[in-house]
Amino acid sequence: MSYDLNDPEDRKRAWSDYLWKDHGILRQRFHNFHEVGGGMWRGNQPSPERLAFLKEQGFKTILNIRGTQPGVCYYDLEKEACEELGLEMIDMPFGSREAPYLDRMQRAKKIFESIEYPAFLHCKSGADRAGLMSVLFRLIHLKMPYDEAITHLSLKYLHVKAGKTGVLDHFFETYRLYNESNPIGFWDWVENVYDRDAVQSEFMASWWGNLLTERILRRE
Repeated sequence: MSYDLNDPEDRKRAWSDYLWKDHGILRQRFHNFHEVGGGMWRGNQPSPERLAFLKEQGFKTILNIRGTQPGVCYYDLEKEACEELGLEMIDMPFGSREAPYLDRMQRAKKIFESIEYPAFLHCKSGADRAGLMSVLFRLIHLKMPYDEAITHLSLKYLHVKAGKTGVLDHFFETYRLYNESNPIGFWDWVENVYDRDAVQSEFMASWWGNLLTERILRRE
């Protein structure tokens, strides 16, 4: 269902859907906001007011990991706010229940190298996809040691590894195990060794983890 934000009634509808259908009411006070390093920060879906605050703090770029979904309340409100505030908004979709695609990681690497900082990356809850991208940023762009980079995919940031979202942990664990016996840089492994289909098929989520993320938390 699309929204015409120039129409007062449609704007009210968009805001109502954002607050209740997209659970924006839960993000009014809690932002799951954390520093990744190198001028990058992470968090959950920002409201227009939150984007204005980030602009005041000097932020230049917003990385939307939820992807391009025009006609969806949160996306339309975010895009409008970024345009009005002069923030560069880049749509960079990633999934939380699938092994990362190589072409998306290659594009992310180029984006990391070209954007203006400080930058803010977000998904819906700031837990799973934001965790994935934070670890990738630390490994690829900051070239941090694996043990240090991987800490951004953890329960501290509300990431749950027991359910389907655990495929993200499995992706990085596959690299760690390979690197133990065949020392190789992360990006070299991604481009020359990583088999997405194999990583995806190897992953098996536990039934109680699925229950938690799919039925109770209703993660996107």
